[in-house]
Amino acid sequence: MENLTPRQIVTELDKYIIGQDAAKRAVAVAIRNRWRRQQLDEQLAREVPPKNIIMSGPTGVGKTEIARRIATLTGAPFIKVEASKFTEVGYHGRDVESMVRDLVEQAIHIVRAEHAEQVQEAAEQRTEQRLLDLLLPPAEPSEPTMYQVDESTGGYVPADQSQQRRDQVREKLLAQLRRGELDEREVEIVQRSKAVPVAMFSNMGLDQMEPEMTKMFENLIPEQTRQRRLAVSQAREVFIAEEIDNLIDRDKITTEAIRRTEQLGIIFLDEIDKVAGPGGEGKGGPDVSRQGVQRDLLPIVEGTTVTTRHGMVNTDHVLFIAAGAFHAASVSDLMPELQGRFPIRVELNALTRDDFVRILTEPDNALTRQQQALLGTEGISVEFKPDSIEAMAEIAAQVNATMENIGARRLMTVMEKLFEPISFDAPEMAASGQTALAITADMVRERLADIAGDEDLSKFVL
Repeated sequence: MENLTPRQIVTELDKYIIGQDAAKRAVAVAIRNRWRRQQLDEQLAREVPPKNIIMSGPTGVGKTEIARRIATLTGAPFIKVEASKFTEVGYHGRDVESMVRDLVEQAIHIVRAEHAEQVQEAAEQRTEQRLLDLLLPPAEPSEPTMYQVDESTGGYVPADQSQQRRDQVREKLLAQLRRGELDEREVEIVQRSKAVPVAMFSNMGLDQMEPEMTKMFENLIPEQTRQRRLAVSQAREVFIAEEIDNLIDRDKITTEAIRRTEQLGIIFLDEIDKVAGPGGEGKGGPDVSRQGVQRDLLPIVEGTTVTTRHGMVNTDHVLFIAAGAFHAASVSDLMPELQGRFPIRVELNALTRDDFVRILTEPDNALTRQQQALLGTEGISVEFKPDSIEAMAEIAAQVNATMENIGARRLMTVMEKLFEPISFDAPEMAASGQTALAITADMVRERLADIAGDEDLSKFVL
């Protein structure tokens, strides 16, 4: 992250997201400010709050994609949660603190993967020795004698000579093992595992308990073992996972994961508009719950300490990015205190026909490239004529204008409907020698015009 300037971040986002320059710039600056804060004096850095962002705009215009790509670029712990899934404490549903616990688990996963990569080579070496012990069990210890039985011939040989032959056989087996010649041979292993702990003496979840209490419950559950007969290739994977688990330092992983959560964590709060709405005296049902969710969100966004199974996590510097369509509500319908915790507000624009043309051609993961790659696996080469791109964009824009506007997601339904018969017949087409396919505007209009023109049918098909 320290090497990414705001301009570089926007450039990377441009590879996947069309338009929405204001939102990209705002997010890029917020990310860079996190790095800047870490360069400050520790006392001053504690006083610099994160620049939380709230994005408003129609569905399918890139709000979620911006947040997801930012997390990928920075390698930061990131989770996406729907605010509508939370309810006020006391109602049925998840409590808002669970998103912080999920963020810690994500950080644990990231850090553990990094540590596992560091010990991968040592784990593979240990695994090889364990597999050799199964393929050629060690000789039984016996009383010191001048001679012992040679297992290969059955005759008596000097003890040191027998051990030398075993070492030679072991080296040959090791060479065969590394060449994959023994992958299909079966061995019997003892696999150890631990059952997932549950809160046996509490009505709360295990992740809500104090870390010491959690460890006590985990230690109460005995390790489970079972014998399995596996091929060497499968046993290798089991052993590598076990050896990695033995070699990594769990305490270091936990400490680093909590640090990254607190300093680099990103929580994307989607559908924030679903909990916005006027509350007040005499109101019941969902309005009370929506206001309650906002009240519960407030301390988390403002900065508080949350208890997790891995320890205490402070949210003072976690970056929150909220997003919502805000069709039936507006940002001003949120609690004033909560609005103040999102100082940066960005409005994303609805996508036009020209935007759809760019979306189909410019991004690295454009739908046209995906469809070409998918049919390429069947041996069929697909070419999109320029006029076919414009026809698909025009139909998508038309359907969005006459029905619910779902943004770029409409292109996915248009593309799938266009290619449905082709994808179905692709294996037979390739077998008959039809390996080249050109998509034209006439083909697009022929297969989609009737559906797009019939508003009632479009509701169910597009």
